[in-house]
Amino acid sequence: MTDQEGISVAVVGLGFGAEFVPIYLDHPDVRSVAICDADAQRLAKTAGMFDVQQCFSDLNEVLTSQEIDAVHLVTGIPDHAQQTIAVLNAGKHCACTVPMATSIADLRAIIAAQRESGRTYMMMETAVYTRQFLYAQELHERGEFGRIQFLRGAHYQDMERWPSYWDGLPPMWYATHAVAPLLALAGTRATKVHCFGSGGMRNELRERYGNPFPIETAIFQLETPGLSAEVTRSLFHCARHYMESFTVYGENACYEWQMEDEDPILMRMSALVPGETRSQEPVERPEPPNRASLLPASIGRYTKRFVYGQDERHLSFEQGGGHHGSRPHLIHEFVRSLVENRAPRIDAISAANWTAAGICAHESAMRDGQEVIVPTFT
Repeated sequence: MTDQEGISVAVVGLGFGAEFVPIYLDHPDVRSVAICDADAQRLAKTAGMFDVQQCFSDLNEVLTSQEIDAVHLVTGIPDHAQQTIAVLNAGKHCACTVPMATSIADLRAIIAAQRESGRTYMMMETAVYTRQFLYAQELHERGEFGRIQFLRGAHYQDMERWPSYWDGLPPMWYATHAVAPLLALAGTRATKVHCFGSGGMRNELRERYGNPFPIETAIFQLETPGLSAEVTRSLFHCARHYMESFTVYGENACYEWQMEDEDPILMRMSALVPGETRSQEPVERPEPPNRASLLPASIGRYTKRFVYGQDERHLSFEQGGGHHGSRPHLIHEFVRSLVENRAPRIDAISAANWTAAGICAHESAMRDGQEVIVPTFT
């Protein structure tokens, strides 16, 4: 951090990343915003669209700049670990899109770099800041669910039109959108997993990662005694339209969010009265409230989907429904953690716990469902 008021942020990667630029520009605690992309045309277009003056074509230029306090990486999955460690070692705070990394060794290396540098790391997981998740979290905090008995998450997405590094990616390597809401709500971590791959995949999609599965489904034992979770992840050869979903099966209430464009389902049981049978109450479809009130007024409007214009939206924005208002909440949490000199909500340990669950799940699938222990990160 510099002695100047506010922080200086560089957004690196302007495909999906361009959508974060105006939120940073409008955040009251951000002094300046720089952008970086190796694609000169995309760099110039984004600079012109948002009137950004400080532009870089290489991450190394960002890391050597004395004017930049923090870097937000919105780059390709294979680059996340190496780039994150480079940012932290350069003495800059780092936010990075999901997943944190694709190997347990790289998760540990990022944790080590964060601690040795004394800088902040935050994984920018949208799924724990959506309207649907924040509403479920509120219900849980009010005790509406009672004891949570089971959790289920899923994420279906077709990656055929995406950059080549996605080709054949193991589905569970990119599972945090389905895993994170479950572990965050329950306040726990996965301890072991059995996972199976399913379906067939074209030979050319198997080459890069040696992964034969377009779909993987896992059952996790969680650290909370007596609690398990099921997660399904699909990346190829499935006609199911885009869906991120999670379900909380509580003793007193069940919350299901299964459809991108529909409100969740809330089912309740009547109160337990000795000697009486509990009855099912009418099914509700509550509309999760918009949480712009939790944000500075200047960025509250970014909880809405159509604020960027029809021509500038990245495919992820369309498939994920704008990630349901989560992006300004992520930016606000990252920025405030720096201003307040505290750990962010999704710090390196939480990020590693959420990411490792999927890495170990794929390992289990490659071993025909054998049990794999999920490591502890301390």
